[in-house]
Amino acid sequence: METTETANPPTFETVWAALQETDRMIKEIGKKQEETARQMEETGRRMEETGRRIDEYNKRFGDFTNRFGEIVEYMVAPKLCEKFVELGLDFPRANPGVYVNDRVNQIFLEIDIMLENGDKAMLVEVKTKLTIERINNHKSRLEKMRKYADLHGDRRTFLGAVAGVVVTDEARNYALNEGFYLVEPSGEELNITPPNGEPREW
Repeated sequence: METTETANPPTFETVWAALQETDRMIKEIGKKQEETARQMEETGRRMEETGRRIDEYNKRFGDFTNRFGEIVEYMVAPKLCEKFVELGLDFPRANPGVYVNDRVNQIFLEIDIMLENGDKAMLVEVKTKLTIERINNHKSRLEKMRKYADLHGDRRTFLGAVAGVVVTDEARNYALNEGFYLVEPSGEELNITPPNGEPREW
């Protein structure tokens, strides 16, 4: 006669051990979730700190760039007069940091360096990096200067020059084709390239 073996039912000890193991796993998962939350909170704090440092860096870099531009203007101004003489343009006066603040006619502009004689004035824009956008801004500046001069009986001819420490080929060609003189450092000297064709006059 055949007998059928039946599985032994789980004992109390087996069930209790399984419950304890489940409880341990749940607690372990809870701890990991707490650790993950803590790490995420720490990551958030670090990202916030990184953002604050980036903002501070940007501010300091902006301040440095502004001061660097001012230093370049004062260093470049005296040498420009000498270099333009070699191109047949005699400017006995070089004035860095010239401002036009005509509230009546709403004409406002800042000129990095203005070279002057009795008949002509050269407006020079000095940038660490020269771009097409900055060249176009200088064109607008010269147009404003012409308007301001006409309103105040100034009949001088205005010319434009752009100076840059970093100048791409695209910006260089654009400036020269637009009738600007291009000023670039060359070792301890300055190199001035005349525009392609006749210099543009305002």
